[in-house]
Amino acid sequence: MSGPVSVGEVGVDVVLPLRSAVLRDGGPAGLPGDDDPATVHLAARAPDGRVVGVVRLAPAPCPWQPARAPWQLRGMATDPEVRGTGAGRALLAAGLEVVATRGGDLLWCNARQTAAGFYARAGFRVATGPFDVDLIGPHVGMVTSVPGPVRGGR
Repeated sequence: MSGPVSVGEVGVDVVLPLRSAVLRDGGPAGLPGDDDPATVHLAARAPDGRVVGVVRLAPAPCPWQPARAPWQLRGMATDPEVRGTGAGRALLAAGLEVVATRGGDLLWCNARQTAAGFYARAGFRVATGPFDVDLIGPHVGMVTSVPGPVRGGR
């Protein structure tokens, strides 16, 4: 991939193919709440328009840490061909901005252990010991504080 990705809000139909390919080995990738009006789906697109990363964000209570307005990150997937190019970081940064502008103060996820380092480098901290998710594998719970929204000018 040459050039930066662009990240924007999309419908669930845009995120499902990559989510299925990367996270479910081609199987069904829909999640409960995907169609909820409060749920936000983001896609990172390569300069040629191809979807190279996706994530879902939704308000949800955090099972490990109290918060005034917690949000959950789910279904984050990056095309293996573009890993390490910044697409995942751009997607996560955009997701944090969305949560901040919608009043969220905490973002949490069940991170696959293989992805925990990525989240840690982005400022998440491990909040649980390892646990297995049926048919998917080992995970850890992770959380990060959401900075307030960026406000323009004085």
